[in-house]
Parts: sequence; C-alpha cells; structure tokens
Amino acid sequence: KKFIFLSSVKAAADMVSGILTEDVIPSPKGPYGESKLAAEKYILDNLPKDKQVYILRPCMIHGPGNKGNLNLLYKIVSKGIPWPLGKFDNKRSFCSIDNLSFIISNLIEKDIEPGIYQVADDEALSTNELIRLIASSQKRKAKIWNVPYQLVKFSAKTGDYLHLPLNSERLRKLTESYVVSNEKLKNAFGITKMPVSAEEGFKKTFKLFQK
Repeated sequence: KKFIFLSSVKAAADMVSGILTEDVIPSPKGPYGESKLAAEKYILDNLPKDKQVYILRPCMIHGPGNKGNLNLLYKIVSKGIPWPLGKFDNKRSFCSIDNLSFIISNLIEKDIEPGIYQVADDEALSTNELIRLIASSQKRKAKIWNVPYQLVKFSAKTGDYLHLPLNSERLRKLTESYVVSNEKLKNAFGITKMPVSAEEGFKKTFKLFQK
C-alpha cells in the first residue's frame, strides 16, 4: 500500500540561498542530484495511483558507519590540528539516523498525506559548532583559527593543482550554508520538534566514532 523512496535534498538544489523548502523548483547539479530527481519523476509517473507514495529528501545523514567530510573534521580534531576556517560563518542542516528512522517507522504505521518531504534535524549548525562538539566529545579544547579569507581561498586553489586534501570543492562544502526546512514533515505528523536534537544526534555519532 505504501512506497517510500529515499531521495536527497540534492534532487532539489545543489546550493541554497536562504532556507530550502519543498516548494522550490528543482534544479539539481551533477549526476547525483540529477539521478535522484529522475528517479522521483519515474516513481510518481509509473507507480499505481492507488499506492501511497512518499518521497523523502534527507540532508546529510550521520550515524554509524558515517563517511565523508564529517570524518575528515573528526580526524583533524583528533590529531590536534587547528581548524583554520573559523572566519567562515555558515549554517548547515543535518539529519541524524535516529530522526530518519523515526520518520520512516511512523510513515509505515500512520496515514499521512503522500508527497515529497524534506527530512532534517530541527537545528542548523555551523562548521565551527561541529568542531566544538567534536572537541568536546574527545575531552579536548577546540582549536579554531580565523585565517583570512583570501589566504584560505588561495590555499584551496593551490590544492586544486597539487591534489591536496583542501581544494576549492571541499572548501565550498565545508563552508557553504545549506539550511533545510522540515516544517512540512512535522506539520504532517502533528509534531513540533524532532525526537533527537542536532546536538544530541552528533554527540551519539561522535561517541560511535571513538569505538
């Protein structure tokens, strides 16, 4: 009776100005987002009309077995390396695996309006806040340096040519803002907040990293 598809916010937009909602006209960039949007369209056009279809667009999911830039941040703090991007003031939405599991479980058990829903923690965090949370999980003091913008950008461009860990694309992902609204989903469920806060979710993830 129900079909739940895990898509991605990248099906809607690769970059966000302001707060991303489900009302945005999708304009994905790159194979990942484009293929997710193509899958969404195929499902909506081809599944039987009597089936309840839920397309979930989570932002970056974190939890056991996490990979990617979050692991890079964790390793930087673990090695006592100062975080040089303190000057960049950004906000990003994330999604703990506990909140995603809560949503999927309730979609199965309850009847809500079929459609497209973004999935995110309630609070958006800056990369600097993430660094502080990682340091706290390791009982360390966060080392955040406010290196001038131009010097950081020059270093990233150098990384493009020398294939260093910090390059322009990684700098963009680590410092850009990408805030995702979860209001449509919470309204559908009749709840005012997700069961796990962003900070609680990350504390649990970082505890798993230690193991």
